[in-house]
Amino acid sequence: MIDWLQHTTGGLLTLAAVSIAVLLFLIIKVKLEPFIALIVVGLLTALAAGLPVVQIVGSAQKASDSLLEKGFGGILGHIAAIIGLGTILGSILERSGGAKVLTGALLRAIGEKRAPLAMGLAGFVFGIPVFFDIGIFVLAPLVYVAAKQGGRSLVLYALPLLAGLSITHAFLPPHPGPVAAAGLLHVELGWIILMGLVCGIPAFLVGGVLYSTWIGKRVDVEVPAEFLVAEEEGEKETNPPSLGLVLAIIAVPLVLILAGTFGSIWLPKESALSGVAAFIGTPAVALTISVLLASWLLGLRRGLTGKDLSELSAKSLRPVAMILLVVGAGAFFGAVLAATGIGKAVAGSLDNAGLPVILAAYVISCGMRIAQGSATVAIVTTSGIVAPTVATLGYSQMQLALLVVAISAGSIIASHVNDGGFWIISRYFNMTVPQTLKTWTVLETVLSVSGFGVAALLMAVV
Repeated sequence: MIDWLQHTTGGLLTLAAVSIAVLLFLIIKVKLEPFIALIVVGLLTALAAGLPVVQIVGSAQKASDSLLEKGFGGILGHIAAIIGLGTILGSILERSGGAKVLTGALLRAIGEKRAPLAMGLAGFVFGIPVFFDIGIFVLAPLVYVAAKQGGRSLVLYALPLLAGLSITHAFLPPHPGPVAAAGLLHVELGWIILMGLVCGIPAFLVGGVLYSTWIGKRVDVEVPAEFLVAEEEGEKETNPPSLGLVLAIIAVPLVLILAGTFGSIWLPKESALSGVAAFIGTPAVALTISVLLASWLLGLRRGLTGKDLSELSAKSLRPVAMILLVVGAGAFFGAVLAATGIGKAVAGSLDNAGLPVILAAYVISCGMRIAQGSATVAIVTTSGIVAPTVATLGYSQMQLALLVVAISAGSIIASHVNDGGFWIISRYFNMTVPQTLKTWTVLETVLSVSGFGVAALLMAVV
């Protein structure tokens, strides 16, 4: 029995299925923190597969080559600085009042009659540097005012905003999910940005514009008077930053990373210009430049002190610790799957079944999302599961980026009651649970299917 489990395709696939089932049980039923559950399941899977203890955890004299330390260290060395810097950049933009500037400019440019579209674009642009929930907290008061002035359902204004925030959170760096997947599957972030935009924009148009407009006219939710109090009585920004400055700060890291990625392809090798592009296009360097610019232009020049910026950074980084632990534990779990041979067994089974890897990855990600609720956990776990398989296929960077998009698309499907975001949205936009299921849950599913559909079509032709 043990020999069958450790050395046959059927046994390894059974081991993989049992491992994932135990992982979900620990997260959903036992309520164990996901990063602890991933470590426990990774260790148990490695032992069940017969890996030597020294290979799993190392020895008292040396542990640096163990799966545990290499799994954690390899991915965190790649993403920790990126996620941390991206978080600080978003917090400075939030503090400066950039969201109000952006939304106000879009409303003026597009017009009050198209206010829902303006909200969607504000969510899409402002969602690039800020976390999903922070985007809701900052922009929700502006949605209340727009809905009150427009005299239509709050849903009509809220869903486009949520669609924009959701797409950027799932598909684009420096958000944790796509950054972690890029590290696990060895994809340059420039390709992730490019394919994330190529697939995300059509998904946003389908979900954030077409579906949101349709359902917003059919689900009537009023804006309670108390929702407007905070906006009317809160702090008024007397010296807001210019729209051009806000857009420039958001664009700088994306442009630099893209320049580094494609400069390495188009510029002569070993040239000085190629070296400059590679340096400034390194994600950590690009984001450091952006944070320094934001600290000066949106912080120090506008009256904040160094102490204010330090406190702002410390506060914004507190939630990041758990994200990094989940990503590190997911990478360890993926390293175990690769070392045990489970990855090769999965690859062979997919090939025999004729099931495309991109479809399998999407389905796995969907299942993880629906089962345990967290998009980041779904992306990290799925990437760890498919990474050993993908390593044998010789995919190009573009194909790998499309695979990341497919995994990310699966991670946002069917948000429901086990997702913290579901309850935030229900509370902030005055919706009952049935209304939230009818609007937000379906919106996430539309975004997921649309994003995956574009990625799958592109994968078929590249």
